Amino acid sequence: MKLKPYLIATLGLTSLLSISRGAATAGWDQAREILDRIHAPEFPARDFAITDYGAAAGGADCTAAIAKAIAACHAAGGGHVSVPAGVFHTGAIRLLSNVDLHLAPGAVLKFSTDPRAYLPAVFTRWESTECMNYSAFIYAFQQENIAVTGPGTLDGSANARNWWAWTDRDQSGTSPASRDAAALVAMADKDVPVEQRVFKDGSHLRPNFFQPNRCKNVLISDVTIINSPMWELNPVLCTNVIARGVTINSPSGPNNDGFDPESCHDVLVENCHFATGDDCIAIKSGRNRDGRRVGVAMEDMIVRGCTMTDGHAGVAIGSEVSGDCRNIFIEDCRMDSPSLQRALRVKSNASRGGMVENIYMRNVEIGQVQEALLTVDFLYEEGAKGAFPPILRNVVMDHIDCKSTPRLFWIGSFPAATIDNIVVSHSRFAGLKGTEVIQNAGRIVLDHVDCIPATPVMSLSSRSAVW
Repeated sequence: MKLKPYLIATLGLTSLLSISRGAATAGWDQAREILDRIHAPEFPARDFAITDYGAAAGGADCTAAIAKAIAACHAAGGGHVSVPAGVFHTGAIRLLSNVDLHLAPGAVLKFSTDPRAYLPAVFTRWESTECMNYSAFIYAFQQENIAVTGPGTLDGSANARNWWAWTDRDQSGTSPASRDAAALVAMADKDVPVEQRVFKDGSHLRPNFFQPNRCKNVLISDVTIINSPMWELNPVLCTNVIARGVTINSPSGPNNDGFDPESCHDVLVENCHFATGDDCIAIKSGRNRDGRRVGVAMEDMIVRGCTMTDGHAGVAIGSEVSGDCRNIFIEDCRMDSPSLQRALRVKSNASRGGMVENIYMRNVEIGQVQEALLTVDFLYEEGAKGAFPPILRNVVMDHIDCKSTPRLFWIGSFPAATIDNIVVSHSRFAGLKGTEVIQNAGRIVLDHVDCIPATPVMSLSSRSAVW
């Protein structure tokens, strides 16, 4: 349903605006508390060069040499496993506690396109459902104090002839990847034990690039990541995670999200650059029945100082958010791309459900978006079909400057779902020409918002409105 702005009532304007002014700043006290808890891991001043363990630049496979260097570093009590300048070919890398994998200037780790290089299968989440699947290119399980640092490059070698081809539709109208994904979700919905959800040689669930799983004190900094099979950075069930100064340049690949934290606690993403084939940042907490089984929320995350130059959404929450999501803070970011569809996106449905609450965004500059400043899609995929209607409440966007957006809101929902208390304050938007799309939503507050060209709703009560 599309509501024209001049048809929207503005009841209770004065009292609601007083609430909104406080809401724009109140949550940020909690952000400071989160930052106080987040600290980068530290490593002993010991160096383990992969070339000392048999690695050689060129075309030789260095997987075994890198594993030996990591094992030696771990056994010695920790330090830095260093990759010198040059191109080193490798398969799956498995990090161990107290190890920093450091890529020197000019160093490139170039990952194999042979799926067998990522076997045996490991315990993982694939698009938020647990299974046994190909290892992530860089993987860690139940480790503590781990890092991948730059300024070198991680090259996933993915293109339309290898990993990405798994998503191509065949004569059946589906792709090998989508068929395996459907099989995995069906297993999870039937409570098949995770160890029996095995996808290995011959399956088509693409590996993620970097997945620390159930780890504590994780750092990835200053590296450049290119050509990923799909999701780039995917910490799962981790605590104290920092992504700092990372450049992600993989705009052509399908499902190439930049940073996808799942069911993590205390996460900081700062000064990163995203050019991705899907959402730049996508926050998740498990899918459907499997996500509710694990039952761990994604919470206490800060995104600051980041640049998004390509991608579907600057920051997305969902759609796999069955374990809930809360306390997300986004500030001092720059978003601008012809491909950018929305600055903030929340998506779920009645099969995935989940409660999303306390989302704060401030001091964000946006060049252009195609769809809306804020998109809420609770009709995503399965839509209203299911017993778990999603909830969104307390979204505060303050001091947002957007040079071109057709509308402020695209909100699609159904009566059983909840969308309430969305506040946009002290912001400026240009290029508005479309009708606001607001379906089955509760209170939305505009407080000192300028729109160019002006719309009827913006002329109400000194650039403020409630509907």
